[in-house]
Amino acid sequence: MAAQFELHERLAADTVFVLDWPLSRVLLMNDARYPWVILVPRRSGIREIYELNPADQHTLIRESSAVGQAMMELFGGDKLNVAALGNLVPQLHLHHVVRRQTDPAWPAPVWGRLPPQPYTARALDETLQTLRAHLSPPPGTAHG
Repeated sequence: MAAQFELHERLAADTVFVLDWPLSRVLLMNDARYPWVILVPRRSGIREIYELNPADQHTLIRESSAVGQAMMELFGGDKLNVAALGNLVPQLHLHHVVRRQTDPAWPAPVWGRLPPQPYTARALDETLQTLRAHLSPPPGTAHG
């Protein structure tokens, strides 16, 4: 029997739940300086994309593309950074960060540059509502 999916404790501490798609849990990084969404495939024991079965690999790419497109349409930016680092969190997860030339870390990566600036309660609520409205239904469905 396959192990049940559990979100890594660091991801749970640093993010806010947005919604679940067919494969991935969609999370918002709690750093208001950057529009930053993380996809976490809900598969236990997976550290790398190649470890997913072919159907899940395909779904992950489709979900990643959909979230990237939505993020750029919603938040505008000069570049979308997509990365699966996993140096601190071994659980497979894909970062999607909308970057602007005016953001505090530009042009360097956002990871570890500055301490996070958490969302205010109001900004978090508004951002979550916006994301949920634009990410439902999931990609590959009749309306997604």
